[in-house]
Amino acid sequence: MNALSRIALILVIVGALNWLLVGLFQWDLVSALFGGDATRESSGFSRVIYSLVGLAGIYSIKFLFEERTPAHNVE
Repeated sequence: MNALSRIALILVIVGALNWLLVGLFQWDLVSALFGGDATRESSGFSRVIYSLVGLAGIYSIKFLFEERTPAHNVE
C-alpha cells in the first residue's frame, strides 16, 4: 500500500469516526477541533478537512476493484 492510499484510508477512518460521533451523540469532532458548526456555518479549515475526507472516500472506491493476493505464511 503506497503513502497516498494510507493517507486516504486514515482520512476515511477519521470521517467514519466523526459520523459515528454525530450519529450517537450529535457531536461533530471536526467542528469541535477546528471551529464552526456542521449544520450551519463551518470555519474555513473545517471545510478543508471535510473536503479532504470526501476526496479520500472517492479515492478509496478503487480499493473495491483491486485484486487481492494471498499473504504467504512464514514458518
